[in-house]
Amino acid sequence: MNNPRLAGRYAKSLLDLSIEQNQLDAVCADMKWLNSICKSNRDFVVVLNSPVIKPTIKAKIINAVTESRVTALTTAFIQLLVRKAREINLPEIVIAFVDQYNKLKNIHKVKITTADPITEEMKTAIMANVHAASKGETFEIETETDPDLIGGFLLQSGGTLVDASILRDLKDIQKQFMNNDFLHKLR
Repeated sequence: MNNPRLAGRYAKSLLDLSIEQNQLDAVCADMKWLNSICKSNRDFVVVLNSPVIKPTIKAKIINAVTESRVTALTTAFIQLLVRKAREINLPEIVIAFVDQYNKLKNIHKVKITTADPITEEMKTAIMANVHAASKGETFEIETETDPDLIGGFLLQSGGTLVDASILRDLKDIQKQFMNNDFLHKLR
């Protein structure tokens, strides 16, 4: 159930409380870990969203997953969500928290999509160009593979997309042939 306003408010409350208790980085690490759990384990998200499973059972399942892996503050926050019947929104709250943390720390997300898994050397070379273009900013890198790209890469940061893929080049060539751009050169 998408509710960005609710997720933003809960995330902001947790962010403020974690700053107040000097646990901001620890809670952010917890949120990133929970985000990876939500992304990689669809069953966990299905349990959170299930109206059939009672809140007490959900609390036990969540506790079993997070026990001794997250801070006490994060555990208390999750228990509050369960008591308020907001556990459905946990994945969205986690994402909102990480976004607010990144905004607070001036960390920008960069997503690199390649046809094959990217090597560290390639990642370093691409990020060197990104750092040169934007001085003094910190970046968080996310990588993804998409075999449809054939080769090259896509780089997304904020509202900017750099498409240096073979797929784009092939589409550009196809478009030129469809428009008969070369026809006047033959005559």
